[in-house]
Amino acid sequence: MTTAYLFPGQGSQSVGMALEHYEEKKAFAGYVDRANEVLGFDLKTIMFEGPAEKLKQTEFTQPAIFLHSVALYHMLEAKPDMVAGHSLGEFSALVACGAVNFEDALLIVRRRGELMQQAGEQNPGTMAAVIGMDDEVVENICAQATRETGAEVIAANYNCPGQLVISGDKGAVEKAVELLKEEGCRLAKILPVSGAFHSSLMQPAYDGLKSSLEELTIAKPDCPIYSNYTAEPTMDPEEIRSNVLNQLLNPVLWTQTLENMHKDGADAFVEVGPGKVLQGLVKRTLEDVEINGYE
Repeated sequence: MTTAYLFPGQGSQSVGMALEHYEEKKAFAGYVDRANEVLGFDLKTIMFEGPAEKLKQTEFTQPAIFLHSVALYHMLEAKPDMVAGHSLGEFSALVACGAVNFEDALLIVRRRGELMQQAGEQNPGTMAAVIGMDDEVVENICAQATRETGAEVIAANYNCPGQLVISGDKGAVEKAVELLKEEGCRLAKILPVSGAFHSSLMQPAYDGLKSSLEELTIAKPDCPIYSNYTAEPTMDPEEIRSNVLNQLLNPVLWTQTLENMHKDGADAFVEVGPGKVLQGLVKRTLEDVEINGYE
């Protein structure tokens, strides 16, 4: 059996996340306590006690999900044949495959969260979930909304067949939602997010993260990591560095990633981290595969 390990992104957080593991597993608690030391603030209390509004802020959400995922992964003593992570989860995947060490990745994730939150304030935008429409139709409608408003909206997350997230300027996203509904889309709904992630409105975050990533030590991974940016596997450290940076401005090709992993032999998929979002996406994308998860 060829096993792919998957790591969730933003949106999988909830108050109380990882508390049970912290209380029951000494090694897991060690990761959480070490994260507090490395970050220099009390992420543990935000994760365990909230408030939800604080945990939902991108600068805290991202390190919280990363920490939960990576600490749990290390409890499993797993040997993946391939790895991938959804957006933020790509950094968890980098630790899982041995390309980046835990502390370095934690600091990069913290920086990424701060920069994305700042970019959202600097270039206000939004995102919308779109369900029940072919990818090509959504792409065409985004192009139409961009032409009509003179502002960008793009398909930003290809989550599974018939489920996308669009991202961009608030007015352009609202226009696209209106056009999608006219076209008979089952659901087109604005999401409560703090920015237009995976679009050109994240340029300030890209610029800020570039220098941090240039200094990051990236080793050759133990197994292929599939990139959100290309949907293709790589074991090349410089390609990894480029991919995780370009991911900020470009769509998350998750449907294509899962299809490529399956084509390359994966017949078992394991999600590691808070929630079950990725297990659901695998189920709606692939047939005849084993799906498991560790929360």
